[in-house]
Amino acid sequence: MKYIKTLTLSTVILVLCAANVAAKSEQSKNNEVNRPNIVMIVADDHGLDAIGAYGNNVIQTPNINALARDGSRFENAFATVSSCSPSRSVILTGQHNHTNGMYGLQHKQHHFSSFDEVRSLPVMLSENGYRTARIGKYHLGPNSVFKFDNVLSEGAANDMASIARSPVEMAQKSEAFISGDSAPFFLYFASDDPHRGYPFKTYPEPNQFGNREQGYPGIKQVVYQPGEVLVPPYLPDTPAARKEIAQYYQAISRLDEGVGKLIEILKAQGKYDNTLILYLSDNGIAFPGAKTNLYDAGIHLPLIVKAPAQKNSIKACAKNIQNCARHQQMVSWVDLTPTVLDYAHVTPMPESVQGKSFKIILENEQPTGWDHVFASHTMHEVMMYYPMRMVRTKQYKLIWNIAHELSYPFAADLQQSLVWQDVRRRGITQYAGRQIEDFLHRPEFELFDMKNDRQEQHNLADLAQFSTIKHELIQQLKAFQQHTQDPWLTKWQYQ
Repeated sequence: MKYIKTLTLSTVILVLCAANVAAKSEQSKNNEVNRPNIVMIVADDHGLDAIGAYGNNVIQTPNINALARDGSRFENAFATVSSCSPSRSVILTGQHNHTNGMYGLQHKQHHFSSFDEVRSLPVMLSENGYRTARIGKYHLGPNSVFKFDNVLSEGAANDMASIARSPVEMAQKSEAFISGDSAPFFLYFASDDPHRGYPFKTYPEPNQFGNREQGYPGIKQVVYQPGEVLVPPYLPDTPAARKEIAQYYQAISRLDEGVGKLIEILKAQGKYDNTLILYLSDNGIAFPGAKTNLYDAGIHLPLIVKAPAQKNSIKACAKNIQNCARHQQMVSWVDLTPTVLDYAHVTPMPESVQGKSFKIILENEQPTGWDHVFASHTMHEVMMYYPMRMVRTKQYKLIWNIAHELSYPFAADLQQSLVWQDVRRRGITQYAGRQIEDFLHRPEFELFDMKNDRQEQHNLADLAQFSTIKHELIQQLKAFQQHTQDPWLTKWQYQ
C-alpha cells in the first residue's frame, strides 16, 4: 500500500511537471506569435512645422495624418542632437552620441563612426529572432555595429540618384521582405526627403529639395506656391524663404506618398494590425536657425506611433485630427531603442541603453517622471567643432555653449541656402527677430523660459532672479554628463 501511495504521488508530480512544461511551452509559443513586427520610418530634416497632424492646414500629408489617427502623436518629442549621423546613432542604440562615439557625420572626410563594441537595435533584435532589413539612407558606421540581416538599398549621403529620394519605390522594394516567413520583422525605412538637394549652392534660385521635373515612379507631384506656405516664426518671412519652403513642402508630400504605399503593403499582407509603426525625423529642418542647433527648431520634432492592435476610440478624431490621441510627456530619441525592445519582449533591458521605454505612455497610462530631456551636440561636419549640452524641462531650457569663444559654424547646406544668402547679401542684421551677431557669437550659457519665450530670443542666464534656476539646471546637466560618460564633462574644470 505504501508503494502504491508513493507511486501515485510520483505520478501526480510527473503529470504536474509535464503540464507546467507544456504551459510554459504554450506561453512561449504565444509570446512568439504575439511579438509585433516593427517599422521605423525616419525622415531626413522634417520639422514639426510641416505636418497636417501637427496643425499645418496647407501641406498635404494625408497618409502621415492617417497614421496619427490610427495611433497617437507626441507633442514633446526631441532629438538629442541636431545632426544626421549622430542622431541616427542615438535612434538605433539608445545611447547618446558622445557615449557611442558618433560625434559628427559619417560620410567622406568627416569619417565619424561609433565604437566597435556598441550594440545596436538591429543586432539585438536579430539575436532575438527578428528578421531585420534597412532601405534608404544609412549614414552610419561601422557596418559591423549597425548590421542588418538584409540590405535592400545602400543609400549613400547626398546621393541624388539614391532610391532614398523615391519613397514609393522604397516601399515596393520592401514588399518581398515584409512578406517573408512567419518570424517577426524589423524594417528601417529611411528616406532622404525632405533634405536639401545636392549640390547645395543654388543662389539666386531656391534649392530643389530633391524635386525634379521628371518626377519619381508612383508619385503624383504636389506643387506649392511660395505665397501659400506657412513661414514658421524662426525663419524670416521673405520671398527667398517662401520659395525654399515651397520646395521643402513638395519633398514632404512625396515622402507622404511613400508612407501611404508602405502602409498599403502592410495592410494587403494582413500585417498592419500587428505592427508597431513609428514616424519621426532625425533632426530639424535644413534652414539656418534649426538644423545643427539645440534651439527647439532643431530638435523639437514629430513622433507618431501606431502601436500593435491599437484602435483610436476618440470619435471626434475622425472629424478633426487635432482631437486625436496625443501625449504631453517629454521623450527623446534615446528612448526609441528601449521602447522597441520592450515591444519585442527582449529582456532584460541591456545595461548599455540610456533611455527608457515609453510603451507605458502608449498604453494610455499617465506615468510621472517624463518631465525633462537632455541633448548633446558636438560637431556636424568635421570642421564644425561647437560642442553644446542642453537640459530642457517644460518650463526652462539651459544650453551650455562649451566653446563659446568660437564663432558658431555653419553647415554647407545652410551656409549656401538661398534664405541665408539672401539675408547676408542684402546686409540685413536680423534673422527672424534675432540679431545675426548674437546668432554667430553666443554666450557660455543660454537660459530660456520656454512657456513665455518659445522662439528663445531672451536669454535669462545672467539675470539675478533666475540664478537659482540656472544653478539647478547646471547640476542636472553635470549629473547627466556623469551618467552618460561624456568626455566633455572635464570642460567644467578647464578649457
